[in-house]
Amino acid sequence: MPAVVAAGVALLLGGCMKDAICGSDDYPVLQIDGSGRQCVPKGQEPPAGFTRFPEGQVPKHVDDEWDVYWRSHTVDKSGKTISA
Repeated sequence: MPAVVAAGVALLLGGCMKDAICGSDDYPVLQIDGSGRQCVPKGQEPPAGFTRFPEGQVPKHVDDEWDVYWRSHTVDKSGKTISA
């Protein structure tokens, strides 16, 4: 019986957790003039053609406010936010 209770608790708690955009040792970057994204190890600069998200607008979890926003927006070469 304890195994059944533990399994039920795990299912309930699992439904409350949100998937992180990147692992704990990485940060997300955005493709310039595109909608591509990738995760970069902390301490490294974004690869060519990618940039950091604007401060305060970094998506942290799948489907959070900024994840949804950046699906239809990007930044241009001058750093201006534009529609994707």
